[in-house]
Amino acid sequence: MKIMLAVHLEDGKVTTRDVPVPRRPEGYALLRLLMAGICNTDLELQRGYYGFSGTPGHEFVAEVVAADTPALIGRRVAGEINLACACCDWCRKGLGRHCPRRTVLGIVNHPGAFAEFLTLPERNLHAIPDGLPTEHAVFAEPLAAACEILDQVAIPCGSEIAVMGDGKLGLLISLVLNANGYKIRQFGRHPEKLRIASAAGVATEVSAGKLPVAEYDWVVDATGSPEGLRVAAAMVRPRGTVILKSTVHGTVGIDTAPIIVNEITLVGSRCGRLEVALPLLEHCLIPVEQMIADRFALGDAPAAFARAADRGVLKVLLTP
Repeated sequence: MKIMLAVHLEDGKVTTRDVPVPRRPEGYALLRLLMAGICNTDLELQRGYYGFSGTPGHEFVAEVVAADTPALIGRRVAGEINLACACCDWCRKGLGRHCPRRTVLGIVNHPGAFAEFLTLPERNLHAIPDGLPTEHAVFAEPLAAACEILDQVAIPCGSEIAVMGDGKLGLLISLVLNANGYKIRQFGRHPEKLRIASAAGVATEVSAGKLPVAEYDWVVDATGSPEGLRVAAAMVRPRGTVILKSTVHGTVGIDTAPIIVNEITLVGSRCGRLEVALPLLEHCLIPVEQMIADRFALGDAPAAFARAADRGVLKVLLTP
């Protein structure tokens, strides 16, 4: 039996352990991890989101070491994180991310990417362009989540959009919307992080407690805070739209009366299509290299998680 190193989350603790290399079922690929990224969802899993216990991680680049399709072997790939049944009504509509029988890489009933080896269905894999550096390609999954907004909501070209939050996802959202020609104003609390967006032409504002009221038709909440929805609902105009991107452990309390009275539309938004994100990275349209805060070996995962949880820290990467 071959053994590998894997990260383990349980009861809020991050450890590493030796576990068997996963078996590769038919239709799946066995992947050797090249690089992975810690995101806010991983930190929320550590705090108790989904009652998670196991190997986390869903942002990754890996090399295919075994597959049913010979052409995949040796290729660098990223992967869709939802493992769908491929035969239900949702899957037939192309919405496998809502498959009622799905598992989710590193989140729901499928061991994640923070391990030396992992498995995913071949249909979930996307080849990384040869010229794209691995440390840029590792942003494909969160960048796809940012791009998903434009797949879900028909925002008129040139519209003003407020983006709340200057964390990893908030920055990617602003950069994607800006690259698509929208007028973005990003609100955050960290001038050094907002400078990444402003350098790309995004209007930024350090929020010191007071925020605009009823000024925008479109507001994106990427604060990662239980207060984000309440503040976004106050910022949007009547009949405006709030797009929810925050993953928050626990119950969010909000007075629904203003949402009803002002006829505000709420749009939940999560995963996106990697085939949309990869060309943005390949053509250097999103400056992801500026978002890399630190790198750790997989065996140093406890320190990496602690670093990722530090206030103001952006992307922390793991390598085998």
